Amino acid sequence: MKVVSVVGARPQLVKLAPIAAAFAGTGYEHVIVHTGQHYDVNLSDVFFSGLGIPDPDVHLGIGSGSHGVQTGGVLAAIDPVLAEQQPDWVLVYGDTNSTLAGALSAVKQHLKVAHLEAGLRSFNRRMPEEHNRVLTDHAADLLLAPTEEALRHLANEGLAGRAVLSGDVMVDVCLRVRDAVLAGEHPRPTLPEGIDPEQPYLLATLHRPDNTDDPARLASIIAAMADLPVPVALLAHPRLKARAEAHGLKLDQGAVHTGQPLGYAGLVAAVLGSAGVVTDSGGLQKEAYLLGRACTTLRPETEWVETLAGDWNRLVPDPDALGRPAWIETATRPAPQSEQGTPYGDGRAAERVVRILAERLG
Repeated sequence: MKVVSVVGARPQLVKLAPIAAAFAGTGYEHVIVHTGQHYDVNLSDVFFSGLGIPDPDVHLGIGSGSHGVQTGGVLAAIDPVLAEQQPDWVLVYGDTNSTLAGALSAVKQHLKVAHLEAGLRSFNRRMPEEHNRVLTDHAADLLLAPTEEALRHLANEGLAGRAVLSGDVMVDVCLRVRDAVLAGEHPRPTLPEGIDPEQPYLLATLHRPDNTDDPARLASIIAAMADLPVPVALLAHPRLKARAEAHGLKLDQGAVHTGQPLGYAGLVAAVLGSAGVVTDSGGLQKEAYLLGRACTTLRPETEWVETLAGDWNRLVPDPDALGRPAWIETATRPAPQSEQGTPYGDGRAAERVVRILAERLG
């Protein structure tokens, strides 16, 4: 069996790590194609070195651009790669432009497509990721659903016959890295200047267009973080920096201290060292949940609805609308004492994915 993995952004590289490790223990051929959608060293290269992922076999070097330019660039560049490789499966991950372009190129060439993390739905059609998910699911031949909720969404769209519950590969890598961090196998993360790792702090990220493209919206979110009574370590994605600069907005103000994005082990260590998380990232919501930290999500919805149970995650679409006292209480609340269960699987999803690909091929 020959499988081509198409990845291009930070969350996909994290998911690739356990998949690559699972393939390494087999006789199957696994080819990694990196589109270069995330080209910043802190969002790409650091994950290959930090998570032990083999170097990409092919790097397309697409870089940034509008959604159309980026998706079209990946599509044009990956067509000849897949034509040459002729894999048994093209494995696409998550919900990025690289995901959609990889799936579209494959199906046009009559190559089988498997979608890892299929069935997630926010039902927010303003999100580009939502369209990428839905279109990829309907194009793919095999839908690897991480949760029972994702399976239900696929069934509601008439896709139950292509769907299988695989579990969530993010659990595999998150728990493995957590154990290594707790065992002292990784150095302390480099937190933003002004953050004392021995004192309580909140870890924050912000990058979604709905939160960063409108100057007034971004300014209100930064002001709300600045008013918090504990320091906020804001790991500034390049998109956030670019939007803040374009808006003439200073990110470092009040409680907010900005720093660089971290490698995955550094991020896990930073979450473990924090008093809680504030984010609009789907991945970080789930990582906070798996690592036992309360999360406040700056969105009106979440794909990871399981994190909302027991108050582990709260949705705050607009801190200003919530009011400052309620916002401060929400963002600084302690981790709940409620049991979580294992809605995302047992930490062996990657092995299950490789097995499912082989069985479905046969």
